[in-house]
Order: sequence, then structure tokens, then C-alpha cells
Amino acid sequence: MKYFILIIIILVLSAGLLILWGVYSPAGSSEELVVFLVKKGEGLNQIAENLQEQDLIKNKYFFIAYTLFKKQEKDLIAGEYELSYSMNVPKILQKISSGDRIKRIITIIEGWTVKDIEQKLNMGEIDPSLEGYLFPDTYEIHPDDELADIIKKMQDNFNKKITEEIRQKITAQQKALEQVIIMASILEREVQTLEDKKVVSGILWKRMDNNMFLQADATVTYITGGKSTELTKEELAIDSPYNTYKYKGLPPGPISNPGLNSILAAIHPVKTKYWFYLSTSEAETIFSTTLAEHEAARQKYLK
Repeated sequence: MKYFILIIIILVLSAGLLILWGVYSPAGSSEELVVFLVKKGEGLNQIAENLQEQDLIKNKYFFIAYTLFKKQEKDLIAGEYELSYSMNVPKILQKISSGDRIKRIITIIEGWTVKDIEQKLNMGEIDPSLEGYLFPDTYEIHPDDELADIIKKMQDNFNKKITEEIRQKITAQQKALEQVIIMASILEREVQTLEDKKVVSGILWKRMDNNMFLQADATVTYITGGKSTELTKEELAIDSPYNTYKYKGLPPGPISNPGLNSILAAIHPVKTKYWFYLSTSEAETIFSTTLAEHEAARQKYLK
């Protein structure tokens, strides 16, 4: 009986030592980093099998046992990870459960359109109705992020930037948020500096109040997809509600995704004597009081 108990003790100790060896001893000595992918929806068993297949652990059961012991089977986060053969099971589990994933940084430029963002991401089509509401900023994304995940980050950022204070100011002016974003999207594409944007904002709101055409070139280039500041007669005659040379008031939707400065300029227009403006090839804004002055400026700076 004593020998039987001794054998049991030896077997238990051996099993314990084997588990400790399997858990705390790395699969190899190389510190070379390899990419390991945890796909969305993969469970503990599949992740352990994949780790074993890539020779990152000695046996999948060591990883499963340790993860269950730590009660972290629900903490495993999908994504791409940089692991090495010299990492033991606890280090690998810590990496995957902490979400320390491979990431990349993308920058969405102020004034980009939905089409521009589509080209940047190259992940499929974006709903055109989101134009104006995808906040331009620098974003951290992961290889496993889907297009919907990235779009949500941009929308959440928009809602964060458009604070309750900003919304109250818009309401106090008896304007809708959509109107302000449309105006801001025009300002973003028309002029460069915050000071000029505020002045142009004053001009455009004033034109609307006086039932005048906005005549913003950027609304036409939005239709054509062009970049030129010199529009042709054919372009000016395009029959589209976005053509502010042909239709009065704001276009039916934003023409770009504006930054915060343009949004603030749309909310805080500067009142001046000016009714006209143009941008030179050096991005300088020239303001005019009369149509005659404006035509003279056109001849001087745009011809």
C-alpha cells in the first residue's frame, strides 16, 4: 500500500513538474518576432491550437490549462500580435488578454470627402450620407478592424468634438446642426485660415439672409470631383442642387468632412462690409465690397 501511495505521489509530482515545465518554459530561445492572429469569434481551444501550430507553445493543453486556471478564457482579444518563441505561456496570455495588438496610425485630412476616405482605407464603400460627420483626425486602427469599426471611431469622435456647449450655441442661433456642418464643409474647401473662414462664414450667411446665391466654387468641384479653382461655363451651368451658382441656399448636404475650426467658424461668423471673396494661387483670400471690386480682383489674381 505504501508503495502504491508513493507511486501516486511520484506521478502527481511528475505531472505537476511537467505542467510547470510546459507553462513556464518557452517553446524556443529565438527572440525573433512573429505575427500571430486571433480571429474574431475564435475560442480558447482554437487559439491554443494555432499557437501550437506556429510552434509558439509546446502543447496546446498547457495554454488551455493555464488560461482556465487564471480564469481568463473570456479575456482573449481578437487582433494581430507580435510574439516570439522565447515567450512562455504566461507572457503570451498576458499579451493576448491585454489587447496589446499590432496597430497602425491613419490620418484623415480636414476637408476630405467620403470618397477620399474610401481611397485611403481601401476597405469598401462608405455610406454617402455620412459625408460631413466623419471627423478628420489621427486614428489608431488594428488589422482586424472592419470598416464599420473605423467609421464608428470617426462618428464617436465627431460626437465628442461637437460638445453640448456647441450644440446649444447652434440652437440659440435657430440653426440646425446639419446647416452648420454643411456651411463648415464649404468653408473647409474654400479658404485656409481660421480668420478667413470666419469672414467668409459671415459673407455666406449674409448672402443667404439676402436671398443671394452662395456661389461657392467648392460646391461645383464636389459635383465634378475636380480640384481646379477656375470653373468653366459648362461646370457653372451643371443642374445639380449642389451647384450654388444655380440654386440658392445651402446644398442638400455637406461637401466634405470639416475640422473643428471650420465648424466653429460656421458658428461664429464675423460681420464685415464684404460681399465677395476669392482665393489666389498662394491660398491668400482677397475680399471685396462690390461686384466691380471683385471682378477687378479676379482679373488681377486669377488671370
